[in-house]
Amino acid sequence: MSIRNSLLYSSLATVVDLILGVTIAYLLTRKTFTGASLLDAVAMLPLALPGLVLAFGYVATFSGTFLDPRSNPTCLLVIGYAVRRLPYMVRSGVAGFQQVSRSHEEASLSLGATPFHTLRKITLPLILASVSAGVILCFSFAMLEVSDSLILAVKEKFYPITKTIYHLTLRLGDGPFIASAMGILGMALLAGSLIAASVLLGKRMGELFHA
Repeated sequence: MSIRNSLLYSSLATVVDLILGVTIAYLLTRKTFTGASLLDAVAMLPLALPGLVLAFGYVATFSGTFLDPRSNPTCLLVIGYAVRRLPYMVRSGVAGFQQVSRSHEEASLSLGATPFHTLRKITLPLILASVSAGVILCFSFAMLEVSDSLILAVKEKFYPITKTIYHLTLRLGDGPFIASAMGILGMALLAGSLIAASVLLGKRMGELFHA
């Protein structure tokens, strides 16, 4: 059940990150506007804030509302996962847009294509590798998110993988062995995702989080 829950939470969070991250990256690299630096800083802020601070903030903010994690934490877990991993998608998108010359888009626009058609047919296919790497990183790290999972998932039927691992370590008998096995699966998932992202990004992998 925890594996199924983590797949659901991580998939939804990755979709949110994909939409927001590519949009923010497009604005930062293709548009000139007041507050661009502030938008970039806000998008990267979750990397500087401890996960526990954000998780307890969600609890304090939404307790007693329809998003109360004590009744059903699904929405808050998706939001928490998405917020924590948004910087990965933003930086991947920025890296992709910076590798694509604006001349391709300008040529498309000069021939009568709409901005949306240009983005869909020209720009996005050219940054597909960077975006795919961002998706892989967002999904894999969301699957193994600890802070939000431990604080927000209260009922056992909503436990993601990391909360189940913690819960199993406290169980007598075979609990620690099962938790260790699930931890190995998590390590394999993370290692595979990093390798895949490195292949897609190439030398840019080490520069992913440079401003």
